[in-house]
This record gives sequence, C-alpha cells and structure tokens, in this order.
Amino acid sequence: MPTRSYAHLDSAAWGRALLRGAASWWHMIHLGAIVLVLALSPSTYNRANRAITSRHIYASTWQVLPWFTAMAALFSLVLIRIVVVTALNYGLSQYALQMVVRVLVLELIPLSAALFVALRAGMTFNAQANTLQAHDSFTARPEPGLSGAGRTIEGLRPAQPERKSGLRQAESISLTRLRADVVPRVLASAFSVLTLAMINSVIVLVLAYLIVYGLSPWGLPGYTRTVGHVFDLSVTLGFALKTVFFSLAVAVVPMAASLEAARDNANANGVQPGAARLFLVLLLIEAASLVIKYI
Repeated sequence: MPTRSYAHLDSAAWGRALLRGAASWWHMIHLGAIVLVLALSPSTYNRANRAITSRHIYASTWQVLPWFTAMAALFSLVLIRIVVVTALNYGLSQYALQMVVRVLVLELIPLSAALFVALRAGMTFNAQANTLQAHDSFTARPEPGLSGAGRTIEGLRPAQPERKSGLRQAESISLTRLRADVVPRVLASAFSVLTLAMINSVIVLVLAYLIVYGLSPWGLPGYTRTVGHVFDLSVTLGFALKTVFFSLAVAVVPMAASLEAARDNANANGVQPGAARLFLVLLLIEAASLVIKYI
C-alpha cells in the first residue's frame, strides 16, 4: 500500500510538472505571437515608439558591433588559417574555401551572433521585467479605441489572491505597455542578430580571400566561382530563413521567460530565465537546417 501511494504521488508530481511545462511553453508562444503581431501593426510606430525603438537598436547593435566584429574576425582568422594549412598539408586545398564558407559563414557566425545577442537581451529583459510587471500587475491602462476586455490581453490577466489553485494565471499587461516597453526590445534584438550575422559573414568572406589569395585581384574569378557554388538557391534561402528564425527566437524566448519569471516571482538561482529553453530552440533550428541541407 505505501508503495502504491508513493507511485501515485510520483505520477501526480510528474503530471503537475508536465502541465506547468506545457503552460510555460504556451505562455511563450502566446505572448510571442501577440508581440510579433504588434510589431507588424502600423499603429505601433508612432513618434514616441519610433524614438524608443531607435534607441534600443542603437544600444543593442551599434554599440556592440565594433568589438563583436573584432572578436569574430579574430576567431575567424585563426580558424581559417588552421583549415587552410591543414588542407594544404593533406593535398585538399581545393576544398579549403568551401569548408571555410560552409562551417563559418553558414553555421558558426549566425549561431554565435544569436547566442551573443541572447545573452545581452536576456539580461536586459530580466532587469526590466520586474518594473513592467510591477506597473501592470493590478492595473492595466486602457488602450485607446478598445473597450472592456479588449483593453488588456486575454490570457494575461492578473492572478487574484483568492484564486490560487492549479496553474497561476498570467499577469495583466496592457497593449500600451507592450507597444512601449516590449516591442521595441524585441525588434532591437531581432535586428541585432540579423545585422551582426550578415556583417560578420561578409567580413569572414573577405578574410578567407585575403588568407588564400592575399591582396592579388587574380583570385577573384576562382573565389567567386567557389562561393557561388556553395551559395546556391536552396542554401541561400536556408541560410536566410535560419538567421531569421534565430533572430525571432532570441527576441521572443528571453522576453517571455523574463516576464513569466517576474510574474511568478521565480528565483532562477543565478540562471538567466529561459536560457535552457532558448538553447533548445536554437538547437532545434540548427538541427532542422542541417537535416534539410545535407539529408
């Protein structure tokens, strides 16, 4: 009898854990979809929100672009040199450039840009989530043009003290606060991933040419032919889609996790909220890209 009761308790605990996990993933998807819809809405971009968005883009992209580019260029320089020298030693110099382009440009640069922006964006969202939730926990400012339940987001209403049973309800966040505080950060994070990945991919291509051919212009025809052979239509489309999905994941997952942690007063023990979930999403995107590309 005790064994059966313990088994029942374990199954009940597993069931509650699965429900909490499913609710957390749904919270992320739901809030992310709302924020993306607001980001695509023309009414979001009034003068005040445009100014806030531009400041966030400047802080998340332009301020970190020089030293991230320098760090990525140094790492790429070392890796390109290792690949080229190793290929020459084994008589595989004709494959060196293709390997550099496929490994660095197609895989490592977008992933490193996503992880770098995710670290900064997660810290920013975590620092600002408590302020946003404290402002909107019990009062939600009405959105002009909406009435009644339309003034707040359905499914994000404040948890009432007298109704603490089962999964806790999400906090109430008005559309005005989402437009003013969350959407600019999401746009800035997505823009930062795209910009860092694209600029550093071009820099890696230039470094690869300089290391293999030097300053001579006579290697351009063969180099462009090799790069064009790698970047065919399917690979180019997959690279662009993967980078876009990376940017969306980095923009949405830390934001949703930070707001959820602030809502529940969760203590992550020093771990950035949503870090494991973000790594899982990035891993799934990368794995799907590799499967589609090479299988």
